[in-house]
Formats: sequence, structure tokens, C-alpha cells
Amino acid sequence: MTYDPTGHLLLTPIDKEAPARVQRLRELGLGERPDPAFDDFAHRLAEVTGAPFSMVNFIDENRQFFAGLHTPEGTHSGSDLGAAAAGSGVGRFMARDHGYCPHVVVRRKALVLEDVCDYPRFAGNPVVDEIGIRSYMGAPLIDRTGVALGTICVVDTDVRPWGRAGLETIKSMAAELMEQIHRREDGRF
Repeated sequence: MTYDPTGHLLLTPIDKEAPARVQRLRELGLGERPDPAFDDFAHRLAEVTGAPFSMVNFIDENRQFFAGLHTPEGTHSGSDLGAAAAGSGVGRFMARDHGYCPHVVVRRKALVLEDVCDYPRFAGNPVVDEIGIRSYMGAPLIDRTGVALGTICVVDTDVRPWGRAGLETIKSMAAELMEQIHRREDGRF
């Protein structure tokens, strides 16, 4: 566990790779605006996992940006980024200290929380009270240069038994999205 100098547990991990990530995201043209292809991917991720919320999330030093977003009300690809999506409490931006994706990026490993309340480190996260998140599953998006760009993730307001099958699904879909990003970079959409 990581503690700040006063001895308090840090709920958001220290991210030493953030400057390299920001540079790589700029090179790739990611993390600044919604992307219909990523919205489509988030929608498919929700369908495959049965989750009501899914995201393609890019993380910089201060915030998370959902370039792909699916909520129970549907996919939201509009340009009103600061607004919450269709009343679901989920918008395109989230503070870096909210949610679980920053942990996935720093750990560079998938994370499955069937009930976030079972884990003291994660139960106190603001998304539990503000949005009602009870279950999370995410995998890092690690590009060919070795930089963890962000995550794909699914969340639910109910406890979900994701299990090993869910873990394998989220990991394989992260690899699939990285292939798509690399094809874009190579000009082979």
C-alpha cells in the first residue's frame, strides 16, 4: 500500500508514467475528444459482458477521459463533454482520483472487483457514493511502446460475479482494441 508523507493511505496510486503517457496519447491523437469507433467498441463491450456501463478510458496526470462511452441510455458521442450522460451520472470526464482505472494503469494488470465494498481500499472511492458503483472490471491498454494508455472497463451498480470468464473477456477485448489503435497509427484503419 502507498502512504502519503503524513502516513495516510493514498486511494489513488502514484503514477510515475503519466508524462510519458500524455506524450504518447498526443502522438496518437487520443484522449481529447469522443470517438465514434470507441463508442461502438464500448457498446459492444457492454453487450459482451452484460454490463450497463462501459468505457474506453484514457488517463493523463489530472483526469480520465472516456473517448468511448456506453450507458444504460445508450452510447453518448455528443460534444457536450462536461455534462453527465443522459442523467446516468456518468459524463466524458472524471477526476483522476475517482474510479478504479488509475489503479489498473499503474498496476498494468486487469482488475476485477465483484463487490467493491469487499475491498477497503476501493470501497471508499468517490464513485461508490456519487454514482453507486458496486462492481468493476477493467484491463489496461498497453501499446507497442510499452506505455499504458488507459483502460477499457465495465461497471455496474449491482454486485456482479464476473469470474475468470469475465477476466479473460476483458483482457482479450483490451488486446483487440490495442490492435485497432495500432492499425490506426499505421494508417490501416
